[in-house]
Amino acid sequence: MEIAIVLVVLAIIFVTQTVKVVPQQHAWVVERLGKYNGTLTPGLSFVLPFIDRIAQKHILKEIPLDIPSQICITRDNTQLQVDGILYFQVTDAMRASYGSSNYVVAITQLAQTSLRSVIGKLELDKTFEERDIINAQVVQAIDEAALNWGVKVLRYEIKDLTPPKEILHAMQRQITAEREKRALIAASEGRRQEQINIATGEREAFIARSEGEKQAAINNSQGEAAAITAVAEATAAAIERIAAAIRQPGGSDAVQLKVAEKAVEAYSRVAANANTTLVVPSNMTEVSALITSAMKMIKVS
Repeated sequence: MEIAIVLVVLAIIFVTQTVKVVPQQHAWVVERLGKYNGTLTPGLSFVLPFIDRIAQKHILKEIPLDIPSQICITRDNTQLQVDGILYFQVTDAMRASYGSSNYVVAITQLAQTSLRSVIGKLELDKTFEERDIINAQVVQAIDEAALNWGVKVLRYEIKDLTPPKEILHAMQRQITAEREKRALIAASEGRRQEQINIATGEREAFIARSEGEKQAAINNSQGEAAAITAVAEATAAAIERIAAAIRQPGGSDAVQLKVAEKAVEAYSRVAANANTTLVVPSNMTEVSALITSAMKMIKVS
């Protein structure tokens, strides 16, 4: 009975030492008598019991690694506290086992030294503007060294950049001054545009008024010219009719009669004025002579 129990225990130990089940996204390094023998991939695998052993178990997933905060000095001699996070992945289990005694510590130290080197080449203002460039340069520097460790550095991200309090206060004052400057410029541009708009409006209004006055003067002059023309044409037509009437039989007598009537009417208006002394010709033939002279003028014309 005791022998059976011992055999069962030995069988269980044999099976556990022989059969290995590797989880997904894992890689197990197998050593045979202290020497690297192979890498077990995910799934069911078999090894020699008591001869082969699992030396290292690696996770092939992407691993985030928090990089401790450190003080970096910029190109313009400003202290800057920087902390970040690094993402890496084991790509070669054998190199990860034998390329470095502790690749996590090696990556951490290399990330810190690379970051200090990159920050030292930049001025303080550039460190805030060029985070992507800093991240890319750190990844490139680490990735070149991590190839021998069987590790692939995927990306590096800066979590925080903290300058000294004095620098923060100075930056805040600078930002406030810059905003006030932009506000003043915007206000002056608004006033300038307002003055331009007012001047443009006044100029357009003046042009419109002058155009209206010009058109009004043109219209008035055209109206006066048309009136003068109409009066002249009417006068000419009247004269032509009078001349034609005079040339008719009895026209001359009618003119003499009209002239005599006008002369009598003129004498009547003069006599009607109390302040006027009327001198009547002693010889009425003088009036007849006056009428005869007027008729001669009409005939001549």
